Amino acid sequence: MQYTTKDQVTALSGVFQAASLIDQIAVHGTAESEPLETIIQSLFITSPDTVVDVYGNYGKLSTGRQVIKDVFTHRNKPTSGRVAGYALGMTHLERRLARRPEVLGVISQRLERSKDQAEHFGATHEVVISSLASTYLDTMSSFKSRIQVTGDRRNLQVPANANKIRALIFAGIRSAILWRQTGGSRLHLLISRKRLLEGLNQM
Repeated sequence: MQYTTKDQVTALSGVFQAASLIDQIAVHGTAESEPLETIIQSLFITSPDTVVDVYGNYGKLSTGRQVIKDVFTHRNKPTSGRVAGYALGMTHLERRLARRPEVLGVISQRLERSKDQAEHFGATHEVVISSLASTYLDTMSSFKSRIQVTGDRRNLQVPANANKIRALIFAGIRSAILWRQTGGSRLHLLISRKRLLEGLNQM
């Protein structure tokens, strides 16, 4: 299948939206509800017809799009560096995961259970978030590479917040898989920023 730059930045917006929500929880103890639901729900969309179908529509990725613009245009916002670091960390974990088919198999099975829970309770219900967090811990926490989340310790020590962060890392990795499938790479982030920004403007 032929993918466009617009498809690439759609997936990349998913990565950055997850990263932005992680930062919101770590710093403020809460995150925007609609962007959170969009990203968590993306974990359960396994056979989309188009890239944007994973997220519902382009408007639901506005948080991720804005963060990419801030990072790519060097706007000096305090959050930009942290969020970019989380996003890059998730693309790195995705590459490690791609080399572990046995882990991917376990994740696929566990996601089916979480999907059933999401259909019953809703994608962001604490039962679903806890289930996703457990899957992340049982699979990807064994990887040597970790994402170090910084913020207010009081927020990070709340179990529900910790579960949301783990679930969001999981969802960000799902978007990173989609980013790679559409032809994206770390090199693109360094040398193709102008083209990616043009793709953002098409969304």
